[in-house]
Amino acid sequence: MATISDIRVAPGFFNLINVTLHAQIARYAQYRVYRKTLNELETLSDRELNDLGLSSLSLRDVAYEAAYGFSR
Repeated sequence: MATISDIRVAPGFFNLINVTLHAQIARYAQYRVYRKTLNELETLSDRELNDLGLSSLSLRDVAYEAAYGFSR
C-alpha cells in the first residue's frame, strides 16, 4: 500500500515574508539616501548653503525630501 504525504505551507505565508523583507530593504535604502544627503549638506559652509538658497535649519527637510520624495 502506497501513501503520499504532502505537507504544504500556504503560499500566502512566503509571500508575506517576501513582501516584508523587500519593504524593509527599500526602507533601509531610503534611510541611507537620507543620511548620505544630510551628511553631504552638513559639510557645506553657510555661504555655500546661501548660494543654494538653503539655511542650516532646513537641511533635514531637504534630505528627507530627497530620500522619501515628499516633505514632512
